[in-house]
Amino acid sequence: MTTNQDGTTHQNMHTGTVPPSMNHGGHELFDVHEVLSSTIGALNQAILLRPHVKDPELLDILDRQYRFTLDAYNITVESFKSGHNPSHPTQSYKMKGGNDFIYGMKPGQPKKPMMNASEITDEIISGFLLGSAKAGASMKTMVACEVCNPVVRRVLADSVPNCIEMAYELAIYQNKHHYYQVPQLASQDMTELLNAFAPAQGQPGMPPLQ
Repeated sequence: MTTNQDGTTHQNMHTGTVPPSMNHGGHELFDVHEVLSSTIGALNQAILLRPHVKDPELLDILDRQYRFTLDAYNITVESFKSGHNPSHPTQSYKMKGGNDFIYGMKPGQPKKPMMNASEITDEIISGFLLGSAKAGASMKTMVACEVCNPVVRRVLADSVPNCIEMAYELAIYQNKHHYYQVPQLASQDMTELLNAFAPAQGQPGMPPLQ
């Protein structure tokens, strides 16, 4: 009998015990394929964009995020194929710099699509990278909710905060250069919304929180 790493034995009602390498549902197989294909696309995009980066700070972000994403891709493939823990745990991505956003709008030209590849800029490149990180965060979150294999589920779930951190780093970079502008509401409206909710005091018939 085959026992999985989490101490449980998984069964197929028709064929019997399921070994770790086959401990995947059909839906899961398609979803993880989508995650891995999307990750390859993000990595390939970074390789194509890298020669066009002009700002050393953006180049540093691209390189650090590329190396981290490549490692995350490899351990996801490893755990997906084997059903076992990968050769090393999912790491935690640490962005550089602070997390202060600049609020307010600076007048500028309306944005529009490029008409020629020569028009590519650091603003456009950082936007591509931000889009990839956001897509990874949302896709991995959705997929991890329904993955049958507990190891693959944990690898995907643990990588979601890293995608969020990468997206946040890129959003701050864009904001600093006024590519990603953040308006604020009038102080009266903001105060009204901030005070629109109050803590719950319990519910009749429900035991108090311990």
